[in-house]
Amino acid sequence: MDQHPIDNKRRTFVKIVASGALVAATPFITQLAMASRAIKIGLVTPQTGPLAPFGEADHFILQQTQGLLKNGIQVGGKTYPVQILIKDSQSNPNRAGEVANDLILKDKVDIMLVGATPETANPVCDACELNQTPCISSVVPWQPWFFGRKGDPKRGFNYTYHFFWGLEDVIGVYTDMWSSLSTNKSVGGLFPNDGDGNAWGDAKLGFPPVLAKQGFRLTDTGRFQSMTQDFSAQISAFRQAHAEIVSGVVIPPDARNFLLQARQQGLKPKIITIGKALLFPSAIESLGDLGEGLSSEVWWSPSHPFKSSLSGQSAGQLAASYEQTTGKQWTQPIGFSHALFEVAIDVLKRTKDIDSNTAIRDALASTRLNTIVGDVAWGTGPVKNVAKTPLVGGQWGKGAKHRFDLTVVSNKLEPRVPLGGHLKAIG
Repeated sequence: MDQHPIDNKRRTFVKIVASGALVAATPFITQLAMASRAIKIGLVTPQTGPLAPFGEADHFILQQTQGLLKNGIQVGGKTYPVQILIKDSQSNPNRAGEVANDLILKDKVDIMLVGATPETANPVCDACELNQTPCISSVVPWQPWFFGRKGDPKRGFNYTYHFFWGLEDVIGVYTDMWSSLSTNKSVGGLFPNDGDGNAWGDAKLGFPPVLAKQGFRLTDTGRFQSMTQDFSAQISAFRQAHAEIVSGVVIPPDARNFLLQARQQGLKPKIITIGKALLFPSAIESLGDLGEGLSSEVWWSPSHPFKSSLSGQSAGQLAASYEQTTGKQWTQPIGFSHALFEVAIDVLKRTKDIDSNTAIRDALASTRLNTIVGDVAWGTGPVKNVAKTPLVGGQWGKGAKHRFDLTVVSNKLEPRVPLGGHLKAIG
């Protein structure tokens, strides 16, 4: 029998735990005393290290979720208090796997949530699959999540489910943006030796075959280690190829090093479209004048026409609440961090037996939910365990309220997201 152990002595309050330490606790009123136990939700996120921008919004989302769950949730006619336990992966895959095992084996979470690149999500999902713990993941293109974990399309996984877009989408968005300007179609590619870089640069499943088919010439100098200090070899190769477009997928410190060195060494492409590193306002601001005109994919923005199933907020309202509460500019992970909890709460409420891993998994697999990032429905994706969400393209320019604002300039793949402008060549 695949049962999740019950701890009748669990304390009946919502709590947020960061790296094992209690951050906040809110006692429940007596109406929840009847519950036999609390429901535990685990979250693994990079709060420190080079991937920390992906987890920047998590504490805001956790505080909001804590408020929304202050009266617990109803499952099978009973009201249960909810505990949310958060662990810092420290941007390290090994650490991510270790803390996931702690949450599963020591804290005995009922369901796990994770996102923020393959280096965070994949080891956590592997730990959940091994220990038969239901897991919802996001913020990783589905190919590095599925194939990076050696997934078999004919079998899929049993306990780990994922929602995000795929490489086919980001390639479609990028090429749509590039085709809007006149270039020589020479592209310099920056693909590091990590889950994303290996997937994006893959000769069969990544950028190379699609770019070749569309007439782009890709210069790929090979895989390099993240946190590289010297990009002279890549810059020299791109200059020799007369690359008017530079693309790839790198972490923020590597993007900064590359862009500063490219300017120093005279590489001046018309278009710079880089995934991962150019998603965040903090990363763009750190580049100073170099930030203007950079472009990237846009997974979520205040202009996305979706609302939360949990709070009822629109995308614009959630972004505005984040800015008012934190004093920081909105950032793309806000939407997906919120959506992870939307899906988790919906799954738990529909679960027929909260003490059964398989029952939670079955509720997860049957999810059909309209969320703040779009529709999440498993069973309709490219492979089992994957549900796709929309993707558009954006460009950073001088802002009114903030130093730089991200404007949607490509909505070919998702016309419901309104355009805010058109791609402009870097001056």
